[in-house]
Amino acid sequence: MKLTVVGGGSTYTPELIDGIAGRRTSLAVDEIVLVDPDEHRLSIIGPFSQRLLDHAGHPAKVRTTTSLEQGVEGASAVLLQLRVGGQAARASDETFPLTCGCVGQETTGAGGLAKALRTVPVVLDIADKVRRIAGENTWIVNFTNPVGIVTRSLLQAGHKAIGLCNVAITFQRWTSGLLGVDPSTVELEHVGLNHLTWERGVYVDGVDRLPELLSQHAEGLAEHIGIDASLMQRLNMVPSYYLNYFYNHDEVVKKQLKEPPRAEVVATVEKELLDIYSDLSVVTKPEQLSQRGGAYYSEAAVQLVHALTGGAGAEKHVVNVQNNGTLPFLPDDAVIEVSSTVDSNGGVPLPVRPVEPSISGLISHVTAYEYLALEAAIHGGRDRVANALLAHPLIGQHAIADQLADELIAQNRDLLPWVKGN
Repeated sequence: MKLTVVGGGSTYTPELIDGIAGRRTSLAVDEIVLVDPDEHRLSIIGPFSQRLLDHAGHPAKVRTTTSLEQGVEGASAVLLQLRVGGQAARASDETFPLTCGCVGQETTGAGGLAKALRTVPVVLDIADKVRRIAGENTWIVNFTNPVGIVTRSLLQAGHKAIGLCNVAITFQRWTSGLLGVDPSTVELEHVGLNHLTWERGVYVDGVDRLPELLSQHAEGLAEHIGIDASLMQRLNMVPSYYLNYFYNHDEVVKKQLKEPPRAEVVATVEKELLDIYSDLSVVTKPEQLSQRGGAYYSEAAVQLVHALTGGAGAEKHVVNVQNNGTLPFLPDDAVIEVSSTVDSNGGVPLPVRPVEPSISGLISHVTAYEYLALEAAIHGGRDRVANALLAHPLIGQHAIADQLADELIAQNRDLLPWVKGN
């Protein structure tokens, strides 16, 4: 099997390679191609990835290329993990909304919209080439943020695609430790949209252990997620840490105004990681990689690719898939993040019990924003950008939406196809 990673020059990539190395008997990968426009990064990430595999005794060979066409030819699956504009664009996303008193974040709010506008046209172009060169049967696994919007763009265009986020598997691994059970025995009742999800049940051998978590580990959950224990107990569910931007918006903004943007921290970590990867004596995944983010990304990605390529039969995974009536208050073509049955035909959402009004309204609100965000990403136009911002629950004021729209376009002028050159 040939696996292609677009954005393979990312410092995330060794995390994925480490996961492949650890599943030698179940995922029959014999070639991994890292595609990236940055030749310098490829010259470091490629050899280090090969050393990881060699050290683990895995027979797969790593190849690097700046050519997408060469990289995807013959691939069984293509993973997308790109960042258009790099950390400089991320730094902009995390700072320009703060001038209007809005949260600065790379996947939600005005910053998230900026990332979507830059990313969707690039991803759609990549997907067209994958379909033309690798063929209709090649799966596209999208890990590129904002995952929900980007995955919806792919599905809307008719591509064979599925979205993946590491939030669910991270929570599964962490709570299994609190409960003292093997992670594989934990099933989550995970519902919502990408980066807007709640755990409504934590099942171990068919028994819901969420009441135990909320009664005995509420303070630990609160510290880990950043959301008050009393709120989780009142909701009777555990929100993902991204809900902090919604439930504690003003406090988050105050904190962001005092601290350096996350992009600066990540840039420092990335430099350190690249130095480590360059050391020929390093043959295992460094501990510093955990500071980069994306915990358990490798496990989630490898397990999902295994299911999609027919190696595992039907399995349960938390993925981003079309709604198709699963949440009856959303359009069928909305992309939701729920537990699904996944096999070589793709992901089918498992039934979801009726969603509480305490969260269904916010899910609907953000879905409407995502629809408008995708319209702006595909068709462009300042007014479409402003309309998407106006519809976002973290913005929602006419004057602020207009100001942010103008600032967003100014910050991304060279990265938006419909603005560049005008």
